[in-house]
Amino acid sequence: MVQAYILIQTEVGRARDVAGVIAELAGVVRVDAVTGPYDVVVLTEANNVDELGKLIVSKVQMVPGITRTLTCSVVRL
Repeated sequence: MVQAYILIQTEVGRARDVAGVIAELAGVVRVDAVTGPYDVVVLTEANNVDELGKLIVSKVQMVPGITRTLTCSVVRL
């Protein structure tokens, strides 16, 4: 199992809508609206890196209102 945090910037006033849509996607563990340079932070998980990439590119980034994403893979140290 692989996990990643996705940091999301949204159009002004769209954070709530974006968070609500993303929360319903398979593979999403947690969604939080936050303050600062990003508007929404999402914890995702998948069976492998390829599935994770498909989730991010095919589902998360296609949500209306998103302007930019930054993906941070979780590592076990």
